[in-house]
Amino acid sequence: MSYFKFNDKKIYYRELGSGTPLLLLHGNTASSNMFEEVVSLYEANNKLILIDFLGHGKSDRLDKFPADLWFYEAQQVIAFLKEKNYKNVNLIGTSGGALVAINVALEAPQLVNKVIADSFEGETPLVEFVVNADVERAESKKDEDTKAFYAAMHGDDWNQVVDNDTNAIIEHAINIGKFFHKELSSLKPEILLTGSKKDEYVGAIDPEYFEKVYGLMITKIGHGNYYLFDAGGHPAMMSNPELFYQLSMDFFYKDE
Repeated sequence: MSYFKFNDKKIYYRELGSGTPLLLLHGNTASSNMFEEVVSLYEANNKLILIDFLGHGKSDRLDKFPADLWFYEAQQVIAFLKEKNYKNVNLIGTSGGALVAINVALEAPQLVNKVIADSFEGETPLVEFVVNADVERAESKKDEDTKAFYAAMHGDDWNQVVDNDTNAIIEHAINIGKFFHKELSSLKPEILLTGSKKDEYVGAIDPEYFEKVYGLMITKIGHGNYYLFDAGGHPAMMSNPELFYQLSMDFFYKDE
């Protein structure tokens, strides 16, 4: 297994295939294991890179997650790309990983070629999720299928990982409230926002949630597009694997 150091802690990563580097960024309570079912698709035509953020998967654990979690994880990605001397990297971030991908593009555009940000709530936390986070996460830890997912992502200490994530989400919403440190208008790489019209997290709030939030973000950025799948749940990348793969390859390589 391969690791690199960030703030004296080890971050796990894998590199597969060859070609243009493509880094997949996992979401909250997940790890790079979430992408196992689609690895064979992407490694065929890309230099595929997978990492586990600190506190997740096979990376070193943290006693507590920082409240500015998605910016902190972006700093890990930037440090990794610089250490490995990667440039013109394509990024796909899904759910919380989408927030990380956008932060990377805002903070280190010189390292990034194009970005796909999939199935995320927008520029600010989703109030309806945050206010129920404690209760919903406690319930999730009783559900056998969800417990199996957590264990597959992290191993035997999954419970602490989930609790750390829940606490960070709540603390962020109370004390910070914005996911990005820079204005979206400063984002330089090409960007595509994706989601599913059947996303179970936002659909109950507003059936047109993504259209409204993504549309506003694209207006602020000043370039880019969004695409919504008619079917599939959260995240769209994993619930529409073949269609999402084709969409992503068309986006990344349309000019070549």
